[in-house]
Amino acid sequence: QVQLVESGGGLVQAGGSLRLSCAASGRTFTSYAMGWFRQAPGRERDFVGVIRWTGRSTYYADSVKGRFAISRDTAKNTVYLQMNSLKPEDTAVYYCAAASGRRLYPTGPDEYNYWGQGTQVTVSS
Repeated sequence: QVQLVESGGGLVQAGGSLRLSCAASGRTFTSYAMGWFRQAPGRERDFVGVIRWTGRSTYYADSVKGRFAISRDTAKNTVYLQMNSLKPEDTAVYYCAAASGRRLYPTGPDEYNYWGQGTQVTVSS
């Protein structure tokens, strides 16, 4: 049974940092892309960034480029989202997801096969 479990969310002041973790289990993810999405109340689920499990290549949404960074630790089967210079508009539930398709950088939620339960990030002004 595939499981993606996010952790690390919380309340932070604007300008601060948080690191989210996504622990993956239940299968081998070497051919997968691991993405991060976020969803604010009343809004659609938006793409944040993605990393290939092999090769470490990444791709980010323009809104977070230069502030957020995705990495992974294959030994721990964990993907990380380092968030710096946080803004109030970054407030959302953040989700980790895994995509098995051939697209190098999947950005649409419907391209992902597995999802975590989400973790809340709140940035105060």
